[in-house]
Amino acid sequence: MAQVDHSMVTEYARNMAFQHLKFLTALALSGVLFALVGCSGYRPAPDAFHAAVIEPYRLDSGDNLRITVFEQDDLSNTYTIDQAGYVAFPLIGAVSARGQTAQELEGQIAGRLRQGFLRDPDVSIQIDQHRSFFILGEVNGAGQYTYVPGMNVQNAIAIAGGYTARANQINVDITRKVDGEVLTGRVTISDPILAGDTIYVRERLF
Repeated sequence: MAQVDHSMVTEYARNMAFQHLKFLTALALSGVLFALVGCSGYRPAPDAFHAAVIEPYRLDSGDNLRITVFEQDDLSNTYTIDQAGYVAFPLIGAVSARGQTAQELEGQIAGRLRQGFLRDPDVSIQIDQHRSFFILGEVNGAGQYTYVPGMNVQNAIAIAGGYTARANQINVDITRKVDGEVLTGRVTISDPILAGDTIYVRERLF
């Protein structure tokens, strides 16, 4: 009967134990790395991101406006803010609307009409339809949807067909333009949204 070399058995067992330890260490490190990568793309949004939801509505491309000039039926109509952020208005041409409130735009149009067109124009603007919001990620109907004032994240998710089975249902990331700067913040599903927002529903980790 062959004699067993106990030193070889011991060395083999030591090597196997070492390889197993290396595997466990690598697995643990990969988990830490995955968690860090998942968090590295997110930074808390500045206060301006949240303050934007209580500020007066700022007009931008895609908003449809009902502009009424008192006793001027030929000027009163529905107008859309174009991709460049302008409203093409009769008599006075293109008027910059991006970043303006409805009241500020009223003043601009009235001021331009006074320059040789109307003596004392009375201009009123209502938002006929707000520009769209976008929702991406783990929802059943990702895409572009019409914004309605007062909406929150939960409303937007419902409109988009609800969560997928893999969705993180605790919070979402929103990308929002604030004072011309594009910001991203993580919010709960009860937070309000704004027209033009892009909502991203992340996949849950576990």
